Amino acid sequence: MNLLSILLQAAAPGAGGGMGGLQPILLMALIFVVFYFFMIRPQAKRQKEIKKQREAMKQGDTVVTSGGIYGKVKDIKETTVTVEIADKVLIKVDKNSVFATADDAKTEVK
Repeated sequence: MNLLSILLQAAAPGAGGGMGGLQPILLMALIFVVFYFFMIRPQAKRQKEIKKQREAMKQGDTVVTSGGIYGKVKDIKETTVTVEIADKVLIKVDKNSVFATADDAKTEVK
C-alpha cells in the first residue's frame, strides 16, 4: 500500500469511525512532524554550522571548496574568497562555495 491509497481510504465517505473528518488532518500533521524532525531540523542545524565556519574563516586557513579544491585562504572579501591552490596560483571563488576547512573535511571522513 502506498501513501496515496492510505490517504484516499482515510478520506473516503462512509469509512466509518468516530473521528470523521479529523483523521486526515491528524495524518497530515503527523507527516509534517516526521518531516520536520528527520529532515528540516537537521538540515537547518547543519546550515548554521556552515555559516558559523564561513564567518570564522580567516587568512591562512586551509579550506576545501564545493568543487573539491583544497587551498589556503589568501584574501576574504564580502562575497568572494581568494584561495591559493599552488605556488602563486590564485583562484577567486564565491564565499558560499567554501564549505569546510581542510581539517574538518579530514575528520568527517574518518
